[in-house]
Amino acid sequence: MMALFTSFKTAIAVALIGISSIAHAGHDTETDQNGVILAGHDVIGYFTEGKPVLGSAKFTAVYNDAIYRFASAENRDLFNKNPAKYAPQYGGFCAYGMTFGKKFEIDGKAFEVVDGKLYVNKNLDVYKAWAENVPKHILEANSEWPEVEEVDPNKL
Repeated sequence: MMALFTSFKTAIAVALIGISSIAHAGHDTETDQNGVILAGHDVIGYFTEGKPVLGSAKFTAVYNDAIYRFASAENRDLFNKNPAKYAPQYGGFCAYGMTFGKKFEIDGKAFEVVDGKLYVNKNLDVYKAWAENVPKHILEANSEWPEVEEVDPNKL
């Protein structure tokens, strides 16, 4: 009976650790309830195809506590060689929202690659506002990010 209780306590501890790391991922990366970033889109597709491409649960990688999905094993392997090169700015939160120090979720369809860096936005309407002055908005967002990176989005 004692062994069963110990196993149960161990299982609960493991579950809590898992929940803790998922909750943490939600502060500095924009992920869904399953820990998937970029609304499931293949981050490499933004760079190589210039468009959002849905990834597959068959091809995944984890970076900064977020699960990335890829359309192919080749894209996953390319990402794994240099994840920092491909990971979205501001943890995948809306780049335009970040100019106001806010963390908004994104749909994965509104994006821009600028100077080799990926910026994603909430949706195509928000992207239009972002696109009006991208250099200014990048400076503003870069200024805000260090202040809010580890802050729960619900507290901003």
